[in-house]
Amino acid sequence: MTMGHTTRNPIRPDPELERPVNVPSRRGPIRRVLRWVGFSCVLVAALIFVGFLRFADSVTTLKPPAEPRADAIIVLTGGYQRIDQAVELLQKGAGKRLLISGAHPSTTPNQIRRMTQGSADLFSCCVDIGYDALDTIGNAEEASNWIHARGYRSILVVTNNYHMPRSLAELAYVDPDIQFIPYPVVNSDLKTSDWFTDPNALRVMLAEYAKVLLASARNIVGLRHTGLRSASLASQS
Repeated sequence: MTMGHTTRNPIRPDPELERPVNVPSRRGPIRRVLRWVGFSCVLVAALIFVGFLRFADSVTTLKPPAEPRADAIIVLTGGYQRIDQAVELLQKGAGKRLLISGAHPSTTPNQIRRMTQGSADLFSCCVDIGYDALDTIGNAEEASNWIHARGYRSILVVTNNYHMPRSLAELAYVDPDIQFIPYPVVNSDLKTSDWFTDPNALRVMLAEYAKVLLASARNIVGLRHTGLRSASLASQS
């Protein structure tokens, strides 16, 4: 402001006021869509987080039955501790027969028997070793073929506790009329209440939870691959 003269800021018209009544704002719908997308992302993230908490709670509190009993036993390979436990259950009469599903083709029955310190008579009469399964889907398919070939109706499923939810889901998808009884092998890393502070244990749990979500989605839409070595080789030939 100078002597005798006042400088005034020009008043700029509001473009929203100049827009005709029947012309909608261009930015309004975009903002609403972005707002709903953001809200949906937050909601999905919250549901996934809550789902992980429920998954972790179910895994860490999962316990084997006090008196396990079924027609037969299936163990999903992935660790010798699982096979040891399954052979012990067979020796105690928890099932009539045992299927070791998903063994590597180079692994011989004698190697497994020596590793578990099982008797030769027990292995020759009551243990079958499956070499056809490539993954958990293959375990379910291989187990289903074995179950129906022998007419079993109830099965003890032996695998790690963190692997049990996905294993039961795949088995139930393939054979919904069979009773699958979980017998979890407890992972020592998950015994303590503060396992989530262990990077290795947390990584295992997060990876397995992601696989559970993918398996659930895949089973809902029916997009499944074959998990059998024989079927995979047949498709390549």
